[in-house]
Amino acid sequence: MVRSAFPILSTPDLPGALAFYVDLLGGTISYAFPAEGEPDYVGLELGSSHLGIGRDPDLGGEGIQRFSLWVYVDDCDEVVESMRVNGVPILEEAVDQPWGERIARVGDPDGNVVIIGARIAPTE
Repeated sequence: MVRSAFPILSTPDLPGALAFYVDLLGGTISYAFPAEGEPDYVGLELGSSHLGIGRDPDLGGEGIQRFSLWVYVDDCDEVVESMRVNGVPILEEAVDQPWGERIARVGDPDGNVVIIGARIAPTE
């Protein structure tokens, strides 16, 4: 069912996070969205691992979720429906994204966000 998975960190200070993960830990930027200008999301390669970092200017304080898990599957809608039938909270229904993925957000038993994603053709 799952093809691959990687963590995504959320931060109000993307340049600061990149200074840590790229400059100090030696990560390499493999993806940025949008491709031009200041990115809101960056994918990094850290050794043989992948890490996503997303800008969220509203983060702050205790109890704020700073971590989610991205899981790639073959069919986003099928997996979300299976989750729904099994009582998993669906936080966001599946929606096509302009960068070429269909994603939904569900909650795991501990309240962590799990993003269910499937690759599709990008929209223009």
